[in-house]
Amino acid sequence: MKTILVASSKGGAGKTTLATNLAANFALDGKRTVLVDADPQGSSMRWAERRADMDSAVLPIAVSRARGWHKQLPPDVERVVIDVAAGTMGDSLGPFLEEADAVVVPVLPSGLDIDATSGFLSSLASVPRVHSRELPVGLVVNRSKPWTNASQQAVEMLNSWPYPVVAQLRDTQAYVLMAGLGRSLFDYRSQQVRDHQADWEPLFKWLKKA
Repeated sequence: MKTILVASSKGGAGKTTLATNLAANFALDGKRTVLVDADPQGSSMRWAERRADMDSAVLPIAVSRARGWHKQLPPDVERVVIDVAAGTMGDSLGPFLEEADAVVVPVLPSGLDIDATSGFLSSLASVPRVHSRELPVGLVVNRSKPWTNASQQAVEMLNSWPYPVVAQLRDTQAYVLMAGLGRSLFDYRSQQVRDHQADWEPLFKWLKKA
């Protein structure tokens, strides 16, 4: 079993987008996948419920508190993706971090989001498994517009941090439209979608090594 924690200190960074698309990709690859929704908003739960009639359905589990969350997992699960509430800092993530194999942190390419993410990563650094590099942490630049100076400068700044930028996901409304249908980027095969799917490949390669 591999467990991936998706966390961010700032709302709107794309945390649920990352979590749902990761879960869908694992399920489409034939892995028995659970999506743990630890966010009171319940967006991941609603997405998984809309997907329930698909062959690549994802089992949603709502978690109201971190301690003992893993006891709700079925015994045959192969992939677990955890979507925690925005603003949850490292010292509150302990029970999730104890079971995680990797942490994925989405960040928008703006000064405010980068500042917020810096504080969140500082809180993670105090966690022994993160501090010792036993638990890898990767940054995903979300809603990137790589042709703009703002996105280029943001990536340059993030590349100077101790945690690697493991993917840059270009801005597209497709994610919003697909989320409302319980779908993911990986459920479609058009040329335009394939171009955006390619943005995820570095993240998948990083997760395989984690």
